[in-house]
Amino acid sequence: MNLSRMLNQRAADNKPVRVVIIGCGKFATMYLAQARRTPGIHVAGIADLNISRAKINLAAAGWPPEQFSAATLDDALGSGRTVLSENASALISSGAIDVVIEATGMPRAGISHCRQAIAAGHHIVMVNVEADVLAGPLLAREAARAGVVYSLAWGDQPALICEHVDWARSCGFEVTAAGKGTRYLPDYHSLTPDTVWAVLQQYLDIDDPESINLQMFNSFLDGSKSAIEMTAVCNATGLIPQDAGLQFPSASRFELADICKPSSDGGVLTRSGTTEVVSSLTRAGETVAHHLAMGTFVVIQAGSDYARQCLREYHMLPDKTGQYGALYRPTHMIGLELGVSIASVALRGEPTGQPMCFSSDVVAIAKRDLKIGELLDGEGGHCVFGRQMPSEKSLSARTVPLGLSAGMRLVRNVASGQMLCQNDVDVGTPDEATLARDEMVSAFAPPKIPPTTQQ
Repeated sequence: MNLSRMLNQRAADNKPVRVVIIGCGKFATMYLAQARRTPGIHVAGIADLNISRAKINLAAAGWPPEQFSAATLDDALGSGRTVLSENASALISSGAIDVVIEATGMPRAGISHCRQAIAAGHHIVMVNVEADVLAGPLLAREAARAGVVYSLAWGDQPALICEHVDWARSCGFEVTAAGKGTRYLPDYHSLTPDTVWAVLQQYLDIDDPESINLQMFNSFLDGSKSAIEMTAVCNATGLIPQDAGLQFPSASRFELADICKPSSDGGVLTRSGTTEVVSSLTRAGETVAHHLAMGTFVVIQAGSDYARQCLREYHMLPDKTGQYGALYRPTHMIGLELGVSIASVALRGEPTGQPMCFSSDVVAIAKRDLKIGELLDGEGGHCVFGRQMPSEKSLSARTVPLGLSAGMRLVRNVASGQMLCQNDVDVGTPDEATLARDEMVSAFAPPKIPPTTQQ
């Protein structure tokens, strides 16, 4: 890729890539642990609403206090240090910045920050997948028209999966399925921030629940984050979700091609050219041997007898028929890998994954019987979880997007397991995020969905 060579040249020329980070949580902290070790990179500013927490995270990432002691952004740019600020807009507005990393995880804030960055002429690396699935195609188009790059974040699974899909298509393969692994049991859909700790304790080396954002971690287990991430993949690649959303079949990394293929060929998929997430747990709760809990994958279809022969000869994890094969990445390193995106957008003008269509949506599903008057608390909360759905179907049903559900009040009862529709809630006064969503829907008409292989 030559990115490291290009970064070294920027360092030699004393022209580092100047970066501003919005949101200093786990993802950003992981990147910060690498940023000072990467030639040609200068993190000039970090914005967070909790400066005390940001300082704690910087210390955990190995930053000495003097490195983030700049008084202003101009001071940081002149001294090579970093300024901490509660004012994201002030940092974004500087014309001296090259790349803005949006890592708040808040969809409404993410859309606003992204547009501010575009207006200021900065490239955007969108760690905030929640914002991306609400309005990503529109934001990417706005960025392109302004001459800057909008990119998904390398190290996060959506960007890595997009790379799998691009690899397959560049090699002339038809993509049958693309996705990731996770821990999943059907009961997890009902988890809340009050109940998720009992599950997290089983596999996280964390003793204090107060040290993490339980609602955010809950979104990974209740299925919401998987729906969000696979929607980002679909909208960046043109893959189309299964009508009923993700099935979370149990599978090892060596069973991907047998399981993640159409039901007509013995797999579980209701269509080809889709996304799926495989579980590291059996439905009985037992750990799957050689699971892919932290990894990513793509399943391809061999287009000829010769290609099928090669899949067998080179042990490309073929299915029993030899018609399908799989490629997987055993893990993802999250923010530790983010530097690839920053270098790619700044030095080559290329995204590491970018939304291009609106084929997939994430809709809000009731976790329990919901009553009139209840206030929804959004992703990972007590009320709803997210389910992936073809956008054509979500729009036809007038569903409530998960990313906009927080703060909506119910005007009708909704039974457990039911989709929330627009007439079930008071949508409130339109804001920038809801207007951007509406504009995105109008601009990117969902494609016609081909017939499924199983009704």
